[in-house]
Amino acid sequence: MATTAETSRARTAVLVEGVSDQLALEALARRRGRNLEAEGVFIVPMGGATNIGTFLNRFGPQGLDLKVAGLCDVGEEGEFRRGLERAGLGSNLTRADMERLGFYVCVADLEDELIRALGVATVERVIEAQGELEALRTFQTNEEQLRRFFGTHRGRKIQSAALLVDALDLERVPRPLDAVLAYV
Repeated sequence: MATTAETSRARTAVLVEGVSDQLALEALARRRGRNLEAEGVFIVPMGGATNIGTFLNRFGPQGLDLKVAGLCDVGEEGEFRRGLERAGLGSNLTRADMERLGFYVCVADLEDELIRALGVATVERVIEAQGELEALRTFQTNEEQLRRFFGTHRGRKIQSAALLVDALDLERVPRPLDAVLAYV
């Protein structure tokens, strides 16, 4: 949401920790036949969960007053909760309260959600298609090792997010991804 033209068309800002989350949600929206831009929905990577307050102030009720939603890793749930509370969107928020506000938590993180939804074999095929199977083989392949693999090389999460979503059976989409798009 860098340009005035974008903010003038925006009605909803989906706040995510980083670019890989943005790319995954955009890929899922495409697969679901949604044109988020035409709907006025913009997915905004914040450069980390600690920036949630700044972005809520910019886009939320005290700023542009857009509908806001979001997606975070479980380790960042507290940061998101405190940001929502400081922005005046509730107090003593539970996870269920956060979901009512449109903010969803990934168990562990986005990669963990996608790996569990896809299964190890499918994730390995996606990695192989990217020419990185040899790099993966340095890890013992299981869900936890696959998750660590995505974080070992700068840009690998970004490079892989949409590809993993593209490999998903649409009946097995991780709940937080589906829920945040359904909310907006």
